[in-house]
Amino acid sequence: MKKSKLGRTPGLDALTYVVLIAAALVALFPVLWGLFTALKSPAEVNSFPPTLLPNEFTLENFSSVLFRSGFPRYLLNSVIVTAICIVVATIVASHAAYAVTNFRIRFRNQIMFLILMTSMIPPVVMLVPLYMLSVKIGLYDTHFLLILIYTAWRIPVLTWILRGFFEKLPKEIIEAGTLDGCSKPMIFYRLILPISKPGIVAAALLSAVYVWNDFLVSSTFTSKDSLRMLSVGLYNYISQYGIQWGNLMAAVMISIVPMVILFILLQRHFVEGMAAGAVKG
Repeated sequence: MKKSKLGRTPGLDALTYVVLIAAALVALFPVLWGLFTALKSPAEVNSFPPTLLPNEFTLENFSSVLFRSGFPRYLLNSVIVTAICIVVATIVASHAAYAVTNFRIRFRNQIMFLILMTSMIPPVVMLVPLYMLSVKIGLYDTHFLLILIYTAWRIPVLTWILRGFFEKLPKEIIEAGTLDGCSKPMIFYRLILPISKPGIVAAALLSAVYVWNDFLVSSTFTSKDSLRMLSVGLYNYISQYGIQWGNLMAAVMISIVPMVILFILLQRHFVEGMAAGAVKG
């Protein structure tokens, strides 16, 4: 094989692209199958043998989900709970991780171990005590309770993630800020946060995906249909009389869109945060 002027083999590069494209198609196949199923008529969805591409494209399933069901309400509930949880959990975790990393705290390792232990408890073990407590204090069947539970469960994990990121930051930045007369809060908000944007955004994305996909908490602590989140709302298309595959796949496709948009926006912020950190550093 001949190598190019840059020392790369064209044939090997082509093979690499073929393998990557094949792997991407395999990963995307379930999504494509769901999308094409959502675009089929009910009769074609139940036909056998099944076909990948619909013979006649129709938006009837999407119209039914968006305008003749409670799906928009479920979607709005998920957006509200997820957004508030992301903001609160990320703010608390970023402050806690920075304090544990850079402040002189006694028993720091023991404290971090205790924080990690809270994440080792299986969520199902906590359901009954949390349920009884929420009923007693009158928070059952409220979005506020869901936000409290999701935020409390995400803060320990995010604190560990951000602690590892803060530990890799150059200590010279803090020393330079101290020499310039900056207080500790000023160093954190003006120097550390701008260059920590990639890590903080990644942690926020993890929180969003966890809350958005969770079924256990949302189904346990909400009984009113108007308060249920998206993951529970999708289950309405599965009943004892069968599965409404067309509507279910349409609802799933719509539920994927917000997370895809969020990832695209945060991916752009990854690059911006790295560039800003390089310039300011």
